[in-house]
Amino acid sequence: MKLLVPFVLALAPLAGLAQTLTNEGATITVGAGATLYVVGSVENKATGTLVNSGTVQLTGDLTNVGTLTSPGTLLFAGSTNQTFSPGPATVAVLTLNNSGAAGANTLRVAADLSVSGALTLLNGLVRTAPVGASTPLATLTLPDGATLTGEAAGRYVQGNLRAVRNAVGGTTAVAFPNSAALDPKGQSLGTVTITRTAGLLAPGLSYGQNAGATTKGIDRVWSVVATVPPTALVNLALSWVADDDNGFVLSNPALLFRAASAAGPWTRQGLVGPAATRNFAADVTTLGTFTLSNANAPLPVELTRFTAEPTGGDALLRWATASEKNNDHFDVEASADGKAFRRIGTVAGHGNTTQPQEYQLIDQGIARYAADPVYYRLRQVDQDGSESFSPVRTVRVAAIAGLTAAAWPNPFATAGPALTLRTALAGPATLLVHDALGRPVLSRPLALPAGTTTLPLAELGQLATGVYVLTLAQGAAHVRLKLVRE
Repeated sequence: MKLLVPFVLALAPLAGLAQTLTNEGATITVGAGATLYVVGSVENKATGTLVNSGTVQLTGDLTNVGTLTSPGTLLFAGSTNQTFSPGPATVAVLTLNNSGAAGANTLRVAADLSVSGALTLLNGLVRTAPVGASTPLATLTLPDGATLTGEAAGRYVQGNLRAVRNAVGGTTAVAFPNSAALDPKGQSLGTVTITRTAGLLAPGLSYGQNAGATTKGIDRVWSVVATVPPTALVNLALSWVADDDNGFVLSNPALLFRAASAAGPWTRQGLVGPAATRNFAADVTTLGTFTLSNANAPLPVELTRFTAEPTGGDALLRWATASEKNNDHFDVEASADGKAFRRIGTVAGHGNTTQPQEYQLIDQGIARYAADPVYYRLRQVDQDGSESFSPVRTVRVAAIAGLTAAAWPNPFATAGPALTLRTALAGPATLLVHDALGRPVLSRPLALPAGTTTLPLAELGQLATGVYVLTLAQGAAHVRLKLVRE
């Protein structure tokens, strides 16, 4: 049996009876430009086929266990709560225009669903978990190119809303339809998937809190995953609606927090800033799960200051905390290019304290990096191994005469290191590498230009593990480096 809807077909209930359009063994086709209007529910049985190229509008539930293909619009326009059980449905456009009162205007999505074209919210809430549930039962996905319009207070997606964007890269922020934007700052991150969990009032699921449950974040978390993880800073911008304030005070400063999952523990990212408009952005170096809170919210370590300044030929690094929770230590990391960071020192933390603490470390002889400026950051590590990163600071290197060199990475592996050279004068030079017994393993004449030069040493990756000594000579100037092959 086939039912073709060429224009408008309205199915109204009999007096005093609820209407359910049940399709069992038939094919119902709604043509382009046509509308199937059901005052009640639609049930597409396992043997049923529903092909919608126009509009299917209903005031009740839609249950599918058969074949549902909808390149057209599914319009939920009831006045009480509705449920969509999609089964193996293919849906392009989903619109919610539920006129029910607050608390009775929710479209509950009972299983995972992908909306490939447009999700439009005119009235009501979409929820991927039953009211009161602590665990979302479904995820609503907007694949690359899909859009979401109409989110506002009292009208948004509760539960899991996932958005995918392909080929994320360049220097322009990429907007995701689940209230997030990611600026890769020139990096190519591949496919980025952001899953937002919101509006469930479930600690450790839709919002974060500290270990003592005394402070908490907004009722939204975002899990950010890239097929190519960033190696340098990216900028993450997030926003939310008033329904999800969860105690957030708009007049107080905000902080971005990161964790491996919504269960925490949470570590701060970036600096304190305003969020009076329920928007906030910060630089991060590691992706994961993020949320926002006032400055006194889930906070293992509250970094209040981090500075780096030159002193003679050294760099003086200073930082301070207002409070610490489970703080094991700080790794101080340096970089010659702002991308590849290496640990140069470790400073023990104070564990748990509510008192301000001061720290410092001196990086001696920063001319050895053969770079200007030198980049620094802090890697704060909790007692459970979780970590967070400070903003990056730079120190300018005073101009020097003679010759300097640095190898990155060092220790190195099979790829071999790259040697960054800096010389005041152009001219011939000699590069020698000896093993621990003094035997030569590499000899190379060089013609160095004035300034900075990067020289790949890929062949060193073929050496056996051990310690080697690199000597660079240019006239009377000599530089010696210890290299470690892991």
